[in-house]
Parts: sequence; structure tokens; C-alpha cells
Amino acid sequence: MISFDRQEFYPLKNLFLISDIQYLLKDNLSNFKIENNFKIKDISSPTNIVENSIIFIDKNTDKIDFNKHNICLVTNDSNYFNKNQNILLVDNLSHAYNVIINNMFYHDDIPNYPDDFSYQNGSYISIFSKIHESVDIGKNCVIARGVEIGKHSIIKNNVVIKSSILGENVIISDNSSIGTTGFGFDFNNRGASNLNPQVGIVYIDNNVHLGASCTIDRGKIDMTYIGKNSMIDNLVHIAHNVHLSDNACIAAQTGISGSVIIGKNSTIGGQSGFAGHIKIGDNVVIAAKSGVTKNIKDNSIVAGFPAIDIKKWKKMVIRQKKSGYK
Repeated sequence: MISFDRQEFYPLKNLFLISDIQYLLKDNLSNFKIENNFKIKDISSPTNIVENSIIFIDKNTDKIDFNKHNICLVTNDSNYFNKNQNILLVDNLSHAYNVIINNMFYHDDIPNYPDDFSYQNGSYISIFSKIHESVDIGKNCVIARGVEIGKHSIIKNNVVIKSSILGENVIISDNSSIGTTGFGFDFNNRGASNLNPQVGIVYIDNNVHLGASCTIDRGKIDMTYIGKNSMIDNLVHIAHNVHLSDNACIAAQTGISGSVIIGKNSTIGGQSGFAGHIKIGDNVVIAAKSGVTKNIKDNSIVAGFPAIDIKKWKKMVIRQKKSGYK
């Protein structure tokens, strides 16, 4: 996991003690235990736990053990109650997450997100961004707070970049949006006012090409990662928390759902779709128009919906044609 300073992108709105969080959640709280009332400085994900932070654990998540002292666990799973020093047991975890993040951080899905832009050569560039002098930025772009762009990168026209770090020799083509809000919400309580805040980032590593009219959502807590030397065609959507390893090649109109992990040297045909929370191995080839709904092993070639080994898929197509299916 590549580290980043969350407050470069999402300034702290309030610095809370655990007892303050307890008060914020009073209408949603079913039980609590506070043995160490420390100041909350950040939030953690189950895969990247940091000191002096809050971690959110759903009862449907695999059980997680952690030994760090200054962690406040917010959960709807009562099984954790006697196992942790600092715990806030809530009825609705999604609502608790929204209340805490909206009160703790400024982010661009609530009013008054603090940013300030200068107008440079036809584009708006945040005074809080860090852009190397060799970067070429086209017209009508917006580069927001905290964004870092490395040497010799090219940002073409009408591009929006926020909550992102770009390495060296990265090309972002026209009309693409990087660091957009991920599709996070409570399935039982929908609507714009109930969005789960996304306070992670996008990290695009060196020598990546991103085509026109693509979107890459930032991580919910950690990051969406695009590996070195990856080639991404036009009209590709990459959702929050995706980890795309080095040397990927993705053809147009592909959609990758949240929290998908794709191994090195992947080749993905156009109009392919990926279900969320699956893992694709190294050196995998996915044929055009495939629907990937489960994990794929290393060195596989798959096709169809649901995507299966391409030899099996071809035999299935032949059988269907012999049966009169056109």
C-alpha cells in the first residue's frame, strides 16, 4: 500500500476525541466502551490500519484481529465488543460512517470544500496542487486540491483531476475525469443526501496512458491504483478501490466494479464487465464482451458470460449452433 497524507486532499474539519464521536452517534449507538479516550487523526481500512484512527467493520466482513493501541472500532457486530479497548457499537454502520466522515473531513461531496484556483493558460489549477514544471496541461482543465503530477506528464483538454497522484510520463486524454466520487451508498437508504463519502485517492503510476472520456473513481478510504506501463483505451470506467497491476492493456468500453484486483500483464477485450470484489490473476487474457463474475487464475484465457475458459466457451458455442441456436 502506497502511503499518502489524507489531509493534503481532505483537510480536517474537526479534531475529535472518541467521546466526541460517541456523542455524534448517540441516536445510532447501541453500546460503547472507551478505555483510552484519544484524539482521532485519521481513518483506517482493514488492510491499512494506522494509529490514532477509526476503523469501520461490518458484521458481514471476515473477522479482523489488530493489536494497535490507539484504534477506535465502529461496528455493527456485537462479537467484537469484548475483544477491543475502544468500541462504538452501532445499529446502522453506513449512517455512522457518513456522520463521522462528514463531520471530520472537508470533501467535495459536501458544501464549502476549501480550494482556491489560479487561471493558467486556459485551465484552473489549485494553488494547493503540486505539478512539475515539465507537465503539459491543455485547455479547460481543472486540477484540484492536493493533486500531484510527476515529470513529463501530458494532460490533454477538458480533463478533471482531483484527489489523485500521478507519476512520471503519464498521459491523460481529452475529457477524462480522475478521482471522481465512487458509487458508495446504503442500498436500503438511497439518494444523494445518503452518499458514503469517498476520502481516498487515485494513484496512477509511471508511464500510464489513459484514453479519452475515461473515469477513475478514488478509493473509499485507501486508493484506486493503476500500475506502471498500463494502456487504457477510451471510455473505460474503473471504480473505487480497484487495484490494476503493472502492464495492463484494457480496450474500450470496459467497466470494472469496485474492489477488483487485477494481476500483472492482463489483456482485457472491449466491452468487458467485471463484478465487484473479485481477483484476477497474472497474465490473464479476457476476450471482448466477457462478463467476469468470479476469480480467474493466473495464465487463464476466458470468454463469454459468465466468463469461462475460452476452449470450453468455443465448444459451448459450437454445441449451441448444432442445436439450432443462432
